[in-house]
Amino acid sequence: MAIRPIYPFFVVVFTLLAGDVLAGDWPMWGRTAARNMASPETGLVTTFEPGRLKEGTEDIDLTTTKNVKWIQKLGSQAYGNVTVSNGQLCLGTNNETPRQKKIQGDRGVVMCFEEETGSFRWQLTAPKLGGGKVNDWEFLGICSSPAQHDDRIYVVTNRAEVVCLDAKGMKNGNQGPFKDEGSYMAGPGKPAVEVDSLDADIIWRFDMRKELAIFPHNIASSSVLVVGDRVFVTTSNGVDWSHRNIPAPIAPSLVVLDRKTGALVGEEGSSISERVLHGNWASPALAKVNKKDVILFGAGDGYCYGFDPKPKKDADGFSILPELWRFDGNPKHYRVKDGKPIRYPRRDGPSEIIGTPVFHDGKVYVTIGQDPEHGPGVGSLSCIDPSKKGDTSTSGRIWSFDKIGRSISTVAIAGGLLFVADLDGKVYCLDAKTGTHHWTHDTEGRIWSSPLVADGKVYIGNADGIFTVLAASTTRKVLHTASFVGPIYSSAIAANGVVYVTTQTHLYALEGEKK
Repeated sequence: MAIRPIYPFFVVVFTLLAGDVLAGDWPMWGRTAARNMASPETGLVTTFEPGRLKEGTEDIDLTTTKNVKWIQKLGSQAYGNVTVSNGQLCLGTNNETPRQKKIQGDRGVVMCFEEETGSFRWQLTAPKLGGGKVNDWEFLGICSSPAQHDDRIYVVTNRAEVVCLDAKGMKNGNQGPFKDEGSYMAGPGKPAVEVDSLDADIIWRFDMRKELAIFPHNIASSSVLVVGDRVFVTTSNGVDWSHRNIPAPIAPSLVVLDRKTGALVGEEGSSISERVLHGNWASPALAKVNKKDVILFGAGDGYCYGFDPKPKKDADGFSILPELWRFDGNPKHYRVKDGKPIRYPRRDGPSEIIGTPVFHDGKVYVTIGQDPEHGPGVGSLSCIDPSKKGDTSTSGRIWSFDKIGRSISTVAIAGGLLFVADLDGKVYCLDAKTGTHHWTHDTEGRIWSSPLVADGKVYIGNADGIFTVLAASTTRKVLHTASFVGPIYSSAIAANGVVYVTTQTHLYALEGEKK
C-alpha cells in the first residue's frame, strides 16, 4: 500500500506511575499503568477524511483521504488496540490477509509496523486451539493489546498463553531460552515451518491452560500490566458452552509472572472463579494509595478488587495476592429483586466488569457490562475510594452514575471531566470529582471501544464505522464526524503527534497539517 511522507517528532522523557516511558509514546493499554485513556499530546488532528476503497480491492485510495499519514491493511477482524513504543507499533488481528505465504488459515496474529512510515516489520502467528467458539472463537485473532516494555513485548494470545517477545523480532537472531518458533507457528502435531526475519522471536511462553487449568470462555483477552520485574495477567477463566457450568472454579482469575523468565510468582486467592458470571477479561491496573502500590482488578463476578502486589504464602503453601478490598460494581437492585437473585444475563440484572479500572487523582473509576452479544441492559459507573478495607461496596462508594447502559469501555479523564461510553452508542461527560452529569451524545451505533481524550478533544468510533470528535468541555459540541470503511471496535490512541484509528480491517495514522 502507498505510504505518505514521514515527519520527525521531538520526544522527551518523563516519569510515569510504573516507570520511565517516552512522553509521546503509548506503550500499553491505557498509556500508563493507571489505565486512564488520556494523552498529554497537543496539536492533534481534528478534521480528516479516511478515504474510500479502490474498486475491486481492499486498499484505500489515498487520493480520497485528507490528513491521513499512512494506512496499513490488517486481517479481517481487529479488536486488539495498537500500542506505540520506541518507533514501533504493535496490535492484534487475524490472518485473513496473510503477510507470509507459509502461514495460511485462521490464526491469531500480532503485527508490528514502523511508526513513521507504517512499513511492516514482523509478526507473531499463533495457531487456533481447535475447541471452536467456546475457547477460541473463529477469526477473532488476538484481542489483547500488546504491552511494550524496554526491548520486550508482552501479549496474551488466543491460545491463552502469555508470551514475551523480542521487540526486534528475528532480525537480531533467536534470543532467549525459547528456540522452537517454527513448531509453535505450525501448531501441535504439524511439521515445523521455516523461521525467517519476518517472524516473532519468542523469549518465553506461559501456557495458562496447562499451568493453571483455566477454561477461557470464547477468547483469551487481557492486556498485561508490567510493574517492575512482575507481569500481572487476567486469565480469562469462565463458563463453558452451557453458560451455567464453571469447568475450573478453583483456577485463578488473576496471576503474577516473573517478567524475565515467565515463572509463576503468585495468584489471587479470592475465589473469583467460583462466582464468575461469564468470563474474566478486564485488564489489571496499578494505583498508588497512601504511597503503596495496589493492583486493581475488575473481575468476572462484578466486583472490583484491590490487591497487594506482593504475594504471601497461605496455609497450603500457595503464593497468594493479599486482598485489600472489594467493591460490588452492581447496585443491590441489580442483584436481587423481591428477595430473589436476578438471573444472569437478564437485561435488568447484574453484570461483570470488562472495562479496565482507572486510577486518577486518588480515586478508582470502573463500569460494569457484559459480552456485547447479550445486548443492552442496565449499567453503572462507580467512583471508588481505594483507601478503604474489606467489602467497601457501601463505605467505598464516592458516587455512582446509573443512567449509563452496559459498558465494556474504560473511562478517560482530563481537566476534571470524565468521558465514558456504553454499548448503546452513547458518550457521557461527567464531573470526575462529583459525578455531575454534563451531557450525553448519541453516536447511533454500538460502541465497544473506549474514548480517547487528548488536546481538548474526545475521539471515539462505533461499530457502524462512524468516528466522532467531540469537544472535551462541559458543553456538548461535535467537532467532526467521519465514516470509515468497516466497523470500529478498537479504541483510538494518540502518540507523537499522530492519532491512530483501527477498524476491523485497516490501521490509520491521522495527522494534521504542519504549520
